[in-house]
Amino acid sequence: MDSTDDQEPSSATNDEQSAALDDTLPQDEASLERSRTFSRGQPGPPVTIPGYDFVTCLGEGAYGVVWQACERNTGRQVAIKFYTHRRGLDWSLLSREVEKLAVLSTSRNIVRLLEVGWDSTPPYYVMEYLENGSLAAFLEEGSLPVHEAIRITRSVLQALVHAHGSGILHCDLKPANVLLDADYAPRICDFGQSRLSSEQEPALGTLFYMAPEQADLKAIPDARWDVYALGALLYQMLCGQTPHRTAQNETRLREANTLDDKLAVYREILEGSPKPNEHRKIPGVDRRLAEIVDRCLQVDPAKRYPNAQAVVDKLELRKRQRARRPLVALGILGPGLLLAAMTPIVGDAMRSVVNTAEQNLTARALESDSIASRILAQSLERELADRRLELVDIAAAPAVRAAIIASSSKTWEQRTELRDVLEDWKQKVDDNRRSEHRELDTSWFVTDNTGVQLWRAPYDPNTIDHKYDYREYFNGVRAYSPDQRPDNLEPLSKPHVSREFRSQATNRYMVAISVPVRDETGKIIGVLARTSHLGELLAEYEQSIQGDSTDGVNRVIALVDVRSGRLLDHPWMTKQHLENIPDVTFRKLAVSDEVTRRLQRLGKREKTSKTSGFDDRIDAFEDPVGHINMPATKRYREQRLAALRYRGQWLAAFSPVGRTGWAAVVQERRASALYPIEEMRGNILRYGIWALLVGCGLIGLLWYFVTRALNEQGLRFWSTRGGQGIGEVRNRTEDDT
Repeated sequence: MDSTDDQEPSSATNDEQSAALDDTLPQDEASLERSRTFSRGQPGPPVTIPGYDFVTCLGEGAYGVVWQACERNTGRQVAIKFYTHRRGLDWSLLSREVEKLAVLSTSRNIVRLLEVGWDSTPPYYVMEYLENGSLAAFLEEGSLPVHEAIRITRSVLQALVHAHGSGILHCDLKPANVLLDADYAPRICDFGQSRLSSEQEPALGTLFYMAPEQADLKAIPDARWDVYALGALLYQMLCGQTPHRTAQNETRLREANTLDDKLAVYREILEGSPKPNEHRKIPGVDRRLAEIVDRCLQVDPAKRYPNAQAVVDKLELRKRQRARRPLVALGILGPGLLLAAMTPIVGDAMRSVVNTAEQNLTARALESDSIASRILAQSLERELADRRLELVDIAAAPAVRAAIIASSSKTWEQRTELRDVLEDWKQKVDDNRRSEHRELDTSWFVTDNTGVQLWRAPYDPNTIDHKYDYREYFNGVRAYSPDQRPDNLEPLSKPHVSREFRSQATNRYMVAISVPVRDETGKIIGVLARTSHLGELLAEYEQSIQGDSTDGVNRVIALVDVRSGRLLDHPWMTKQHLENIPDVTFRKLAVSDEVTRRLQRLGKREKTSKTSGFDDRIDAFEDPVGHINMPATKRYREQRLAALRYRGQWLAAFSPVGRTGWAAVVQERRASALYPIEEMRGNILRYGIWALLVGCGLIGLLWYFVTRALNEQGLRFWSTRGGQGIGEVRNRTEDDT
């Protein structure tokens, strides 16, 4: 630069500093909301870039706009910063920031540069996209735990040490310029205001993060600027607010008209305000950490740490000093540790006895539940087979065939022969099931070979003569939407058990069993089907397996879809409880993801194995009914209270029901099954506490006499040294501290 440049920044630099300061002035909530709305409302990126698909606008600053994009070839998410020709500074800013990022690309704590679009209009560069956003967004919620603040500070310091070692000063460190990756590891970004350590041009940072000597258009860049900003950042993470930032100070800054006035006011605020001390009131902030913050925030740069490495050294010294605390405590608590070491020996022995007994009792209870679940699954599979065989026999009856053929071209009123034949068959089946105390079907129906319903019991005028070829019970493949069914759907060719479907009348899950009806030549002339609620299939086994305790449900049988984990039937899932239940609540009636994965493996094993009778057992099962969130209104009070009965841990056994894709569940409350163990554990715990109290009393008494003896010995020792010796030792101790 020439002599003029040595005395005063160029006009472009003045514009840059003014714009940077404008960006950092405190904004009220209305201004912030306008900024957020503008960012959300961006119509599109300034220019398309080959190989990238733009996702969303992340924000806009004084010199450009940042977009999130996806790299087509790799699917990697990136951030693209465009310099949109504002104030004529794009090339200098882009060049400066790209140069710095390129130099620092080897640091794991600095956002990595991926690509630069020098020839684009506007120019841009591509950098890593860090999905967890900036630290500023997290600090809007308040302060961070002390250990988290120190962890982030260490990573930021590593980045600054790397940058300073490369001769680069950031000059605008703040929470918005600290981004968090997928593991919440911080990385610093935005080197638009950075300077080389050899440069003489000033660089304004962000108000309340900027060192007082930096707020001068004639200031020479200094590593201590970054040290001050780091102290402000650490202070904000600990306290939830930046140092010196008050409503009164913000008002003073707003009232300043020119850039020089604002900078002068800012320096007056920092130099005339008391030292920040809120961090000393934070639990977990020890004296050494507080002193590190104080020295970073020194107004006088000579009293500040000279660079980032000095701060790192102090933090490491603090870490080592804190690491020595356990050694000191060990010398004091030796007798206590001896007692603590002996206590587990006795405790382990007692726990071993209790755990062994608990494991044995749990294994026996789970074995019982497993046997019950296998019996339930086999019974349910047999029930489906019986109902299917009944339909096969009816479909083969000559009278049924003849009635279906004769009714295909008749109206409902003319189908008297079909009604008489099928209702007579249904009556025989129902009478037989009543005599055996078995549940009846929900409905029966017949369609012709095109899916048109010819007969239904109970009669429903809304379904007769309607076409249902899109239903799974007809085509034997799957259920389609009436508006999206394929053309020329064929009737099923063999007996079929449909997947479960939700009844519109009761909101409970149902299943349809259907068989084809053939004429003498073997041609399919119709489909005969019956439907039942899944709960009705389980009803006859429920009373023999399920029982009630005085404080709630003690044993439960249920049905689960092994493919999705959805709860298909449960004692709580009655018509009354499911009436008007919100869909979002109904969809949450499912076992956990981990249990679903186990059921899927169990289902695959059942399908691929030549044998059957597999099961899975869980000793800490959470019933999904006990954890559903019903709306907190009077309307759902009864459902909520009934669901609460199923909270807590259960022992559960799952057995697949053939190849239906279902699993029968038998569960019993863990506390009830293990009550004898809990009673034994309580007795042992009481005896153990009394033994521990007696042992602690004896140790305390021993500590008392040992401490008294040591104190007396110490007094005798110092009495032989004289006052001068005591003073020498005290001075040496203070120096070490």
